[in-house]
Amino acid sequence: MVDISTKSVTQRVATAGAVVKMAPSTLRMILEGDMPKGDVLAVSRVAGIQAAKRTSELIPLCHPLALTNVSVDFDSHADGELHVRASASVNGQTGVEMEALTAATVAALTVYDMCKAVQKDIAISGIRLLSKSGGKSGSWQAE
Repeated sequence: MVDISTKSVTQRVATAGAVVKMAPSTLRMILEGDMPKGDVLAVSRVAGIQAAKRTSELIPLCHPLALTNVSVDFDSHADGELHVRASASVNGQTGVEMEALTAATVAALTVYDMCKAVQKDIAISGIRLLSKSGGKSGSWQAE
């Protein structure tokens, strides 16, 4: 692990995204609450938040963080794309990029898990950091 003991405590925020591509009819079932496993977006949101809180258990060299906020939101598109956007924040000595990325990824995986009975070829892509702020390196925004 990197020694962060000399770093300043600042508010750090990171946002990450993922894209879940499926048939428009599958997305319609999600939005209408017709999936056999239940409310896909609610369960996926909770899974993403829970994953962010456990990032240091999953990624070996991540510091355990006392997160101050985690949010997971979804944006649906008529072409069958469901965009996942996860944000994490902390007042601490290291950033929350991995927590945001983990939340977005696990939320997307949960969408797949809850929909695989209806459609097997759902694709997850575009997992990436969208923005970060705080710390010595300051703010960064993806293009």
